[in-house]
Amino acid sequence: MTKNKINSYTCTILLLLLLVPALIFAQFRVVGYVPLGRQPLSIISDSVFKKLTHLNIAFINPDSTGALIVPVGFDTLIQQAHSNKVKVLMAIGGGTFNPHYANLLKDENRKSFVESLVTLCVNYNLDGIDVDIENDAIDKNYEGLVTDLSAMLRPLHKLLTAALATWNGHLISDAALKQFDFINIMSYDQTGPWRPNKPGPHSTYAKAEEDLHYWTVTRGVAKKKVNLGLPFYGYCFGTTYGESMSYGNIVTIFPGAGQQDSIAPVSGGNIYYNGIPTIQSKTKLALKNAGGIMIWQVLGDAAGDNSLLNAIHAVANKK
Repeated sequence: MTKNKINSYTCTILLLLLLVPALIFAQFRVVGYVPLGRQPLSIISDSVFKKLTHLNIAFINPDSTGALIVPVGFDTLIQQAHSNKVKVLMAIGGGTFNPHYANLLKDENRKSFVESLVTLCVNYNLDGIDVDIENDAIDKNYEGLVTDLSAMLRPLHKLLTAALATWNGHLISDAALKQFDFINIMSYDQTGPWRPNKPGPHSTYAKAEEDLHYWTVTRGVAKKKVNLGLPFYGYCFGTTYGESMSYGNIVTIFPGAGQQDSIAPVSGGNIYYNGIPTIQSKTKLALKNAGGIMIWQVLGDAAGDNSLLNAIHAVANKK
């Protein structure tokens, strides 16, 4: 090999070494939550994992003593995700109020609780912790929690993320926001069964634009650190189908519903959700104004041509 060829080869290698980290960092995230209860979960198919970059297992929460309750199937799901090169985080909190956080996050108890969270994260070879503490559980100790978690997770090269809503975003301090590697914006639940007199869409495109503007402009979070949340479920108003339905059930019961955002059953009432066109539009919005999307939750999807995850994947990969 001549000297010129060697120099050219060396320059090419150096350029690739510089570009690879940038390409990895610029990866469009597809974060899927999956709920694990006390019953074993049917294993998610590898085809689903191949369309995700991160899996958030929900929820790992404490009992009255502070002991963390690990759901059935936790370790199996982690192993399968990792075998598909998907990063796995444990999500704490959730929309259902947990009465124990208020006490555990107090100054005198927080250090021990944070240590138990990080220990579990390490023992199960997780890639990080997602803080999904919501509503009244966000108190004066929230900033202390995420600051302490960050201090312990960063030396271990673990992620710290959060699920956040815009309606009470003012409760999240700038200091707390700086601790997260990225945030998942819950851009849904504008209305629901708790507002029976206000039926209508609960996750509009306009709301997605508004939420992204709040977090990236008003709050100054870098676009690359924000994921736009998408719902894989709908809310029912005045129907015989209960209060909510997974998107998968909606399209199974109502053929053709996947191309719409609402359906009016012949038995009365309305069901509001996000169909394929809206999910595609929101994914394009996230490609432009965010760093990824988040899904609540992946088990709510449909199969085949009706799959919202397939629609997201196609748009994100410009197919």
